[in-house]
Amino acid sequence: MSGFKEPGFTDRMKAAQQAKQNLLNKFRAQPGPNDPDVAKRRAEREAAAANRERVRQEREAAKAEQKRREEQAAAAEAARVAREKEEEAARLAALEAEQKSKRDARYAARKERGKKK
Repeated sequence: MSGFKEPGFTDRMKAAQQAKQNLLNKFRAQPGPNDPDVAKRRAEREAAAANRERVRQEREAAKAEQKRREEQAAAAEAARVAREKEEEAARLAALEAEQKSKRDARYAARKERGKKK
């Protein structure tokens, strides 16, 4: 077996130049912007982005519709509660008027009994 040979300056420079040339060749091998495959992938990405945007808009519209329905339901519930309170107040007023008329009738009857004696 031969021993390890320490690379000299020229060997290192040659290796660096070869690495630079390999990178340059790799870059040149890439397809350009006018390549059909690149254009196809770009069109697919644009279509996917448009689809995502459409789905996002649909989701936002659905959220807005749901919020509108919830607001309508809340308003209907508030109206129902207010109507029930009004009905309860009217019922209490009618009950109070009925009780007052009965009380007045009892008072009048008591007064009549007192006058006859």
